[in-house]
Amino acid sequence: MLPPLTEPLTSLATPASHASLAAPAEPVTTAGDGQLVLAAVLGIVAVVLLIAWAKVHPFLSLILGAAVLGVVASVAPDKMITSFTGGVGTTVGGVGLLIALGAMIGGLLAESGGADGIVSRVVGRVSGRALPWAMAGVAALIGLPLFFEVGVVLLVPIVLLVSMRTDVPLMKLGIPALAGLSVLHGLVPPHPGPLVAISSLNADLGLTLGLGLLVAIPTVIISGPVFGNLIARYVPATAPAALLPTRRRPATPAGIPETPGTNVTTDTVGTAGAAGTTGPAGTTGITGTTGQAGPTGTAGTPARRDVDGDLLTDDDLVNPGGGRPGEPVDDSGTETARRTPAFWPAVITVLLPVVLMLLRAIGELALDEGTAGRKTLDIVGTPIVALLAGVILAMFTLGYQAGFSRSQVSSVLGGSLPPIAGILLIVAAGGGFKQVLVDAGVGNLVADAAKDANLSPLLLGWLVAVGIRVATGSATVATITAAGIVAPLAATLDRPGVALLALAIGCGSLFFSHVNDAGFWLVKEYFGLTVGQTIKSWSVMETLISVIGFAGVLLLDLLV
Repeated sequence: MLPPLTEPLTSLATPASHASLAAPAEPVTTAGDGQLVLAAVLGIVAVVLLIAWAKVHPFLSLILGAAVLGVVASVAPDKMITSFTGGVGTTVGGVGLLIALGAMIGGLLAESGGADGIVSRVVGRVSGRALPWAMAGVAALIGLPLFFEVGVVLLVPIVLLVSMRTDVPLMKLGIPALAGLSVLHGLVPPHPGPLVAISSLNADLGLTLGLGLLVAIPTVIISGPVFGNLIARYVPATAPAALLPTRRRPATPAGIPETPGTNVTTDTVGTAGAAGTTGPAGTTGITGTTGQAGPTGTAGTPARRDVDGDLLTDDDLVNPGGGRPGEPVDDSGTETARRTPAFWPAVITVLLPVVLMLLRAIGELALDEGTAGRKTLDIVGTPIVALLAGVILAMFTLGYQAGFSRSQVSSVLGGSLPPIAGILLIVAAGGGFKQVLVDAGVGNLVADAAKDANLSPLLLGWLVAVGIRVATGSATVATITAAGIVAPLAATLDRPGVALLALAIGCGSLFFSHVNDAGFWLVKEYFGLTVGQTIKSWSVMETLISVIGFAGVLLLDLLV
């Protein structure tokens, strides 16, 4: 059985015994091997069909899939419920807190304009030939704390604008940006997929992070700038004019009437999806890019607007006083104080959690156990401590120093949590599904079969993740399920081997995104592509990431 609820964060921070993963404390079923195999197949098929065919939300699909698995495996209802809820609690306790803290850093980075500042600084200092490489680097940097979808919303408008102004083909810039975001999302914590794999396998987070970065660098280079340069010849995409960045003019001073319909102007930078004055922001940040006619201001009562353009909107934040989205945010008095965070403070804030976790991993290799330095690094490099330090630093560098008031910083932090509720629920339900798999003994069957077939655990983990990814379209579901199936194999591997197994699963979870993946449609619409063009570019890029990343994992397996 997996460690009890009180242990997940420890297991993320320090090496743990893998013996506990091999089997539950006491069997929850007496089913034979054939029945367990059938139960696992039907449970996974149920999840796939519910998500892909019945269009049931993955959260419910995973719960129902666990029930199918338990019933077919003849697990008693009370034991099935105990196993599932135990897995949910363990996953939320070990992964949910980290996802929430990472989302808070990303929220401040986005709302303060820090992400825009990083992009503008890097892109503004490179020439045309170097632009694809700069895009890949920027995407990888801001992709550390941001979820893939958020990174797309922030980066793609800049990609469209730079392509239009430099006459560089859109795919030549877009593919490197997407590759940087996707690779970091699939291989590097604190993103949900890598965290789930690390938690399920009891892998060392710092070591996995370091090895993941080593794999990520060549993967981003080949699937980003190199592939982008090639595919730009075959996918002649043009930046959709409706999606180019816009920024509204500042509020008209009191007493000066405002001309209707002039509240939206095109500027050099901005974020996608700034809402029109009367139009809400769309779900992907597209609606409202052209805006609606502005209201006429009256003497002494200027029309209400976003402060400093589109960085802070009423719909983006949760008013601490009202406690619900959509309440007015009191931003009076900050119009002249708001400013984009400086480049280096924003970069340091993004990198702080990563550096702290890497220092802990280095300390484990270089310092003797029990020394003061080792103990200090073990504490500050614990994922929850490292990410909490990043949030606190971001409150100052991306919040107060950018002109936000205390209530506005609180609003941004609170407003970053509702969008990840669905992700947390899916991850939690996946943890429950995985625990039922493990407690029923399915993982042991797979481990025995792999041992008899002399199949590499890395290859098995990658193949299982590939199959579930292609079937469901969900990288998170693929990671959770594959990690649960191959978890017993972790007991046969050393620390680097377990870390590489987590990375192999992450690589498999990115294989061939197609029409059952929400990311496929997000990319298609933002770049104005046809379905065929999206498959040629985005789907092939994701497959390259998966294969090249897995090749890097196999190479590291020979060296470490």
